[in-house]
Amino acid sequence: MRDAEVMKKIKWILCPTCGNKTRTMIREDTELKNFPLFCPKCKIESLIQVRDFQIVVLKEPDA
Repeated sequence: MRDAEVMKKIKWILCPTCGNKTRTMIREDTELKNFPLFCPKCKIESLIQVRDFQIVVLKEPDA
């Protein structure tokens, strides 16, 4: 039961460009500032900020 409670508080970060899972997981108390998020599928790196499971894209690469 305890493992199930912990798993409810963990989520995958999705790529802001293509929407697929990245290799990064966050907990509900995780705070990231100026974090370079790399997507293994579309091979694009985005600069993000995370607080309370809210992901804000600070900079996306130019197309």
